Amino acid sequence: MVVDAGSTDRTEEVARQHGAIFLSSPWTNYAEQKNFAAQKASGDWIFSLDADEELTTQLQASLSAWKRQQPQFQVYEIARRARYLGAWIRHSGWYPDFQRRLYRRDAAQFTGIVHEALRFSGATGRLQGDLLHYTIDTFAEHEDKVERYTTLAAQQMFAGGRKNWRAALWFGTPWSWVQNYFLRGGMLDGYRGALIAQMAARSVRLKYRKLGELVRADEDAK
Repeated sequence: MVVDAGSTDRTEEVARQHGAIFLSSPWTNYAEQKNFAAQKASGDWIFSLDADEELTTQLQASLSAWKRQQPQFQVYEIARRARYLGAWIRHSGWYPDFQRRLYRRDAAQFTGIVHEALRFSGATGRLQGDLLHYTIDTFAEHEDKVERYTTLAAQQMFAGGRKNWRAALWFGTPWSWVQNYFLRGGMLDGYRGALIAQMAARSVRLKYRKLGELVRADEDAK
């Protein structure tokens, strides 16, 4: 099943050529889009896959083996490996980046405006193999993504009642760089690791700066 939010390429044509059920749903946010897909599915189990992801041969084999057995968990996680500026990232806090994507439809649902995650109770199983994520091809694309995601993150924090932002802005920004470049092994990913650490710190700075703008605007309106 393919759920599309109004793309202008050949997504629908290609999906139908390969026998997929094609559905259109106006865009709201990532979690609601995925929950819409789950509601329209006919099976008890859902495997959620983004448009820029694919399964390795090992993961395909792991899924096939799982289908022949009685499930022991209601949610399963998978290691995700990102391709960034033409290379696979093995460190920088980006790998193994476990994602919970296989789940019983009646036991979990996605939540969150950005960086959506499954909400459920109980233990999590794990499948072998990687989920390949073709994430960013150019640095300009990374800059645009950070700008969009930090806006959504600030809105989510503000909606959740978060008011304090100054300390996180001033102390969280440099700490993010140190954490990603040194503690999470970004230095081992070469210049790409340095860029990832730089943009992670920038994300923290922008996210809390935008939260501060929302808080001040709210205070001025009162």
